[in-house]
Amino acid sequence: PHLAALVLARGGSKGIPLKNIKLLAGVPLIGWVLRAATDAGVFHSIWVSTDHDEIEKVAKQFGAQVHRRSPEVSQDSSTSLEAIREFLNHHHEVDIVGNIQATSPCLHPSDLIKVADLIQKEGFDSVFSVVRRHQFRWSEVKKGENKMTEPQNLNPAKRYRRQDWPGELYENGSFYFAKRHLIEKGYLQGGKMAYYEMRAEHSVDIDIDIDWPIAEQRVLSFGYFGKEPLKEVKLLVCSIEGCLTNGRIYVTEDHKEMVSYDYRDIVGIDLLKKRGIQVRLISERDCSKTLSAMQLGCVAEVGATNKLQVLKDWQEDMGLSWKEVAYLGNEESDVECLKQAGMSGVPADACAAAQKAAGYICKSRGGCGAVREFTEHIFLLLEKVNSARKQ
Repeated sequence: PHLAALVLARGGSKGIPLKNIKLLAGVPLIGWVLRAATDAGVFHSIWVSTDHDEIEKVAKQFGAQVHRRSPEVSQDSSTSLEAIREFLNHHHEVDIVGNIQATSPCLHPSDLIKVADLIQKEGFDSVFSVVRRHQFRWSEVKKGENKMTEPQNLNPAKRYRRQDWPGELYENGSFYFAKRHLIEKGYLQGGKMAYYEMRAEHSVDIDIDIDWPIAEQRVLSFGYFGKEPLKEVKLLVCSIEGCLTNGRIYVTEDHKEMVSYDYRDIVGIDLLKKRGIQVRLISERDCSKTLSAMQLGCVAEVGATNKLQVLKDWQEDMGLSWKEVAYLGNEESDVECLKQAGMSGVPADACAAAQKAAGYICKSRGGCGAVREFTEHIFLLLEKVNSARKQ
């Protein structure tokens, strides 16, 4: 049977404008679940249903096919079921839909693989995700009602300790898998049903803006970053123009060139060095005088006509794997380097090709703190590496 992953990503969002492609820990929100779906390897096709051009563009960057949904199922009042049924009406080859929520950035491929087995091999008609919670519930007393609240799932005289109570299962909204015949009858859950219990730390659902900073920390700690395990970064290579500087060149009347840089970026470079991470700079221009004036104390290659070859030479000379190399670039000449490095980033104003190739898109522009921001991102991922080692 044809199993299709389907992510519903409407352009309208009352809480956060274009929430589905807003950057979360340097990656568009929808990118986290598309990466997990791709690496799961169980889907015959991966789709994003959207009504917005920018969401379509991001979806294709992450390798998904796009279904342009109609205005009729793109309203604030439209339901997920309506959008899924419309998708099935246009894609008769699909037998099973795995509806994955774009707002669940800590989803892992291992979860999707197990759910695919439940519905394909064990014969369930629908499977949905749940999380276990240890929360005591009480009845609601509305204003003006002359009555007392009542316990719903506990005896107040014999309150459970957490370790003595298995808790209760709640839908966490990460995904809903269902067979075509069930959806055509108007159900996402029905027939022979099963739930799939996800780990609590992976149950992140972004609904309101206040959740965003919390979600960023959660995804950095528990998110899925790719098939290969992360390694400790030992080398950062940074493009000078457009990353360390803002790319502008000021020319004085006596034909001298000047550039500006952000002191925060210099602090970021110093912090990397203190952590034992080498920082090297690269430029297509001969800006040796500028580098000398900045006194950064970094190895640099200027006038580089082939940045990738320079990067390879440095990587081999230092005896590093690509997973131990980070690269910060911003132009088309950086694209191959961004693809090769184990950790890659670009400033917010990088060209489209560079943004597509990068794993992290800074909120800061080039020459305005992007290096420092990428430094902090490296440190956060190093914490993830160290945590994995301890486990």
